[in-house]
Amino acid sequence: MNSGNTDQVRVLVSAPILEDQTDLTLEDLCRACDAPAAFLLELVEEGVITPSGAMATLWRFTGVHLRQARVAVRLQRDLGVNPAGAALALQLMDELDALRARLQLFDTRR
Repeated sequence: MNSGNTDQVRVLVSAPILEDQTDLTLEDLCRACDAPAAFLLELVEEGVITPSGAMATLWRFTGVHLRQARVAVRLQRDLGVNPAGAALALQLMDELDALRARLQLFDTRR
């Protein structure tokens, strides 16, 4: 585009979100987070991560779960936050991200 052109071009791309498609076992998640299974089980109990599957041996986790578990592990290691505190912190971070997205949408409509 030349610098004198003020027209905006928007391109919509359709692609799968890999974070939603990752299929990790509890053991895989433990390795990826470098965390003990007991801590990850507490995260599941607190609702920080919600795997698919009826029991722990059948649980499957996505990339989103991996990201959330890594943040929770970092909070626990760096700040001593317990799983309940990690759940609250992750919820607040998600709300902050949603508010930022709404603000961004509002700014683009002006």
